[in-house]
Amino acid sequence: MPTLFRLNGYRFFFYSNEGDPREPVHVHVMRDGGEAKFWLHPVAVARSSGFDARTLRDLARIVQDNAARITEGWHDHFGN
Repeated sequence: MPTLFRLNGYRFFFYSNEGDPREPVHVHVMRDGGEAKFWLHPVAVARSSGFDARTLRDLARIVQDNAARITEGWHDHFGN
């Protein structure tokens, strides 16, 4: 599970077995047992468990602010 970055106790990462070219670029976020998956283009919650609506909005802003970094990390790791 390559970690892209950590911020405010949240870990932003990919699962290594992802990268199916049919699935859009996305990132997972984990903290304190909660996990969410965000699509990047456009930024949207794909699924979430353990985070409230306010936290998801805050995380979506972080994902948006780091979309270029996340996308670059995706292509560097998966090569597609």
